Amino acid sequence: MAGESRGEQRTGLLNGFAAYGMWGLVPLFWPLMKPAGAIEILAHRMVWSLAVVGVLLLVMRRWAWAGELLRQPRKLGLITIAAAVITVNWGVYIWAVNSGHVVEASLGYFINPLVTIAMGVLLLKERLRPVQWAAVGVGAAAVLVLTIGYGRPPWISLCLAFSFATYGLVKKKVNLGGLESLAAESTIQFLPALAYLLWLGSRGDATFTTHGPGHAALLAATGVVTAIPLICFGAAAIRVPLSTLGLLQYMAPVFQFLLGIFYFHEAMPAERWAGFALVWLALSLLTFDALRTARRGALALREAARAAAAGPAAAASVPAEAVALTVPAEAAGIAAEAAGAAGPAGSHGTV
Repeated sequence: MAGESRGEQRTGLLNGFAAYGMWGLVPLFWPLMKPAGAIEILAHRMVWSLAVVGVLLLVMRRWAWAGELLRQPRKLGLITIAAAVITVNWGVYIWAVNSGHVVEASLGYFINPLVTIAMGVLLLKERLRPVQWAAVGVGAAAVLVLTIGYGRPPWISLCLAFSFATYGLVKKKVNLGGLESLAAESTIQFLPALAYLLWLGSRGDATFTTHGPGHAALLAATGVVTAIPLICFGAAAIRVPLSTLGLLQYMAPVFQFLLGIFYFHEAMPAERWAGFALVWLALSLLTFDALRTARRGALALREAARAAAAGPAAAASVPAEAVALTVPAEAAGIAAEAAGAAGPAGSHGTV
């Protein structure tokens, strides 16, 4: 059984590396579709994502959720909001990559955990630990330094971070699996995207049929590029701890950052390095705090289990604060803070 468990964890890790590795390398893919513009690429991604996910759901016979969703107007409304927000996220990301702003786009996913925490405080009235407050403060200082460095606010990064954080917040309320969620959102996106592509074609501006079969195949492949990493992520999410998955999530912006500097040769003056260094310091504080609290929670859980096994008298001796740390929501919350809302809700929005 132990060997089987280790094998499952190994499979989960490999899938996690595959998912975040693909998301990290996706800046190499979007430029291949030029001369198609960002909106045309985005529209094709929406249309072909629905086609790919529809086939996958048909093969796996996972349709029961659709009927339940149709009977819940509130959830449908939230899915519509999620689809709108992720449309903005995808569109800005594709435009940023194809316009030479890969490094600034990667910054958006570095600061996303900080934005998620800030939204939790402002909207959900969550309470932060001192180290988390310090991380948010350092993150705010980083944005100020980068604003000075760029000569303007890093609006691409902020747009990506806030749209993704909003998306994660909405998805938390919806509580759908990754493939099901992508299918529902793509269904909402499909008709507007298809209408745009037909309008573009009627004007003679569409590139799908005018630049050869290779170009058409690349545009169609946007659905595969969206779905495959999500499938790998789903396989990882059920096999490895959320805290591990959260740490893996940093692979994507790290790869994007390195691609921006070494492959796309984007400029990184000293003030931008300083801003990024502050962001990485903030993320280090968050990760340290999350891992420390997770360790304390695990120790408290073991102590409570031992006390329960020893009898009522021993159980009564366990400190109340130790018992509080055993609450699953706390363990999930600290891991999510390190992950930047890692999970099906935060998965396919990253690129």
